[in-house]
Amino acid sequence: MASYRPDALIASDISSYLHQHQNKSLLRFITCGSVDDGKSTLIGRLLYDSKMIFEDQLASLEADSKRLGTQGQEIDFALLVDGLAAEREQGITIDVAYRFFATEKRKFIVADTPGHEQYTRNMVTGASTADLAVILIDARKGVLTQTRRHSYLCHLLGIRHIVLAVNKMDLIGYDQQAYADIVADYTAFAQSIGIEAFTPIPISGFKGDNIAASSANMPWFEGPALLDHLETVEVEVEAARAQPFRMPVQWVNRPNLDFRGFAGLIASGTVRPGDPVRILPSGRASRVERIVAFGGDREAAGAGESVTLTLADELDCSRGDVIAAADMPPQAADQFKATIVWMDGEDLLPGRAYWLKLTTQTVSAVVRAPEHVIDINTLAKTSAKTLGLNDIGVAEIATDRPLVFEPYADSQDLGGFILIDKATNATVAAGMLSFALRRAQNVHWQATEITREAHAAQKGQQPRLLWFTGLSGSGKSTIANLVEKKLHALGKHSFLLDGDNVRHGLNRDLGFTDADRIENIRRVGEVAKLMTDAGLIVLTAFISPFRAERDLARSMVPEGEFFEIFIDTPLEAAEARDVKGLYKKARAGEIAHFTGISSPYEPPLNPEIRIDTTRCTPEEAAERIVEEIMGIWSPTL
Repeated sequence: MASYRPDALIASDISSYLHQHQNKSLLRFITCGSVDDGKSTLIGRLLYDSKMIFEDQLASLEADSKRLGTQGQEIDFALLVDGLAAEREQGITIDVAYRFFATEKRKFIVADTPGHEQYTRNMVTGASTADLAVILIDARKGVLTQTRRHSYLCHLLGIRHIVLAVNKMDLIGYDQQAYADIVADYTAFAQSIGIEAFTPIPISGFKGDNIAASSANMPWFEGPALLDHLETVEVEVEAARAQPFRMPVQWVNRPNLDFRGFAGLIASGTVRPGDPVRILPSGRASRVERIVAFGGDREAAGAGESVTLTLADELDCSRGDVIAAADMPPQAADQFKATIVWMDGEDLLPGRAYWLKLTTQTVSAVVRAPEHVIDINTLAKTSAKTLGLNDIGVAEIATDRPLVFEPYADSQDLGGFILIDKATNATVAAGMLSFALRRAQNVHWQATEITREAHAAQKGQQPRLLWFTGLSGSGKSTIANLVEKKLHALGKHSFLLDGDNVRHGLNRDLGFTDADRIENIRRVGEVAKLMTDAGLIVLTAFISPFRAERDLARSMVPEGEFFEIFIDTPLEAAEARDVKGLYKKARAGEIAHFTGISSPYEPPLNPEIRIDTTRCTPEEAAERIVEEIMGIWSPTL
């Protein structure tokens, strides 16, 4: 069997060889489909037929095929791609595997994505950067559930070029009618989800039929071989250059006092010195002065190229800003409708703040309860309160500041985002922005004459937000009440927001699920903010079990005004007190979602004040808190 043979030009003129390959276009594509449809085998065959396997690799492959392969004594091409031990043992793909190969006409990066439903998130990862998708179907089985799921995801992620590869034709005797029936079945499904066109090709990845050349076993097929099609399909980066110019700023390049440039990867369009541009979201305008790249200044640069731009004017521009064509800038908004693919084992918590990363922009974002979840099998829209692993839903997102974006249908770069859990830094979801919500366009901040500083000065005090947190029964309310009594005795203006009291009115519609707890704290934080704006010292006594929500409350008031007070009482001590009998009921299963028993509590990592109630009385704790908050000491407090 043939192995890799280096181009003769490498030995004779390496510079010409490198120049030749540098100017080849690059196609990124994925293989997807159901389990055992032959995705890894197809990629292995492409690597082999394009002569990208070295002699030692081929020898190792032959040995592994006899020991671990599924093709008897013949070469198992899937082993070229399935590199994990678990993949070889089970004969399945688990992680996304990327492989590079090249032909005389084009370079390729192919992602082999898993077929199992539980690894759908891995498939989304591979599809997020692809220009083309090869969707495989086992000719013996026809269109399956995962075929539909992956096709829907490819369409959702904006992959415009789809190849329907009907594989294992050798196992059905190259039956033309069976192939035609599969194509007709898939066509009906594709049209139902909005796929307007696709390219069907009957293949055998194992035998090599219609892979690199037309197969003599299927003379009835008049279309191109798979590799011919991959070499000639239009690459998206070429189309991107015809769109308006956009470049997210990744880094401000300031090597010396005389140079200040803005570096980034051009997402779309082309740019030339002298072009008018606009910096978003600020909206300030300027002109491009220079395009600096490796090797010197450039006369032009386009989509897919990384460059540094210098501007004619000194403007405030930093990482996360977008430099765009002045006459056709993208939008900026802080509320959106989005489609979300949930990729984490822990469900979405509506109302919780996550990091949202889009291009070089990172903002804090709150995802509201989904409007609906899409059933991939039936395409029905079903109601749901949250999103679980591999769910696809539509929801509203609100960010803490304007986000420069374009609808995903217009720009994958400026419309595609990920969500990151603030506590674990894990990527929990991928999403596509559909459009901005304009509901707040007619709502503006009303200027007031009396500022928060004036309110505070009238009361002769500095506003504070004292956030008491701890387990049920830890003593939060008792200590907070004593603190307020002492503040009142000092002539201070304060107000205590107690967890139980608030649930009788403002939050009477909320339960005790994780999502309801998050919304409970969000509302309390907003009320507490308004009270500190009025110059008050606000005390809150809530379990507030999640760090993310306590951090959200902290972010609502000016720096230095928030004091997290951790009433640190061990669970066994809090349970021993159990004045209200809540722990007993929770242990008996009569109370669901009880913090410390059936729902988690995330203790503060760096609270301003930590009170160990096993070492001091509530009175002593209140004395210490007042001393630290007010910066005073009196034996009579």
